[in-house]
Amino acid sequence: MDRRIEPEWLDALPADDPRAIRSRRDLRRLNALMGNVGAMASTLLITFSHGSPKRIVDLGAGDGTMMLGLARRLARRWRHVEAVLVDRQAIVRQETQRQFEALSWSAKPVTADILDWFAQPARDPVGLITANLFLHHFSGPALLRLLRLAAERTGCFVACEPRRYPAAVRASRWLWLIGCGRVTCHDAVASVRAGFNGTELSALWPPAGGWQLQEKPAGLFTHCFVARHLGGQPTSPQKDGADI
Repeated sequence: MDRRIEPEWLDALPADDPRAIRSRRDLRRLNALMGNVGAMASTLLITFSHGSPKRIVDLGAGDGTMMLGLARRLARRWRHVEAVLVDRQAIVRQETQRQFEALSWSAKPVTADILDWFAQPARDPVGLITANLFLHHFSGPALLRLLRLAAERTGCFVACEPRRYPAAVRASRWLWLIGCGRVTCHDAVASVRAGFNGTELSALWPPAGGWQLQEKPAGLFTHCFVARHLGGQPTSPQKDGADI
């Protein structure tokens, strides 16, 4: 299957639209069915076997509940972690932030376009950047740019994306059977068509040396990508905002 990017209805809806609220609820359920939290948690425990990052940036974090689920999985071993939740919409609830605090984590919502956020000067080290069901929104050139900026900002990048293959497209057409709304049923098919397989993300990652890349399916519907700099934080200088 060739990769095809189509507009997703949720992206065009106001945050308080009832259809958007229902779709975000559907997405929480789909994340659980896909096992993305478990897949990412397992990957991170292996990748950070000698200690946790102190600062995580989650791209396209939405309402923050996916990162909260990850924090719950990791909290016994990872303490005093700051999770920076970057999204274009300000939809992280105060109750969600309090639940982070109960785990000895802190959540910092940031309302910004992802590329605008990357253009800001880096003030603190970022031990890990994550993306869940987010990279597939970007076309080739924009995705190439995003990955380059991520590689300049962190020493570890982990993403869980839709796995693009015919069986996943067929399955995504039947989500109405489990109660998903029209927005989710439309967007699920579009997401799979825009997803990834093989080593497509590895091919887009910057070719600078020192990076260990891993890309593979996780379960039936998820495609995982891990980029880890063997020297820790990359040494390439951060370019100024006008250039990036």
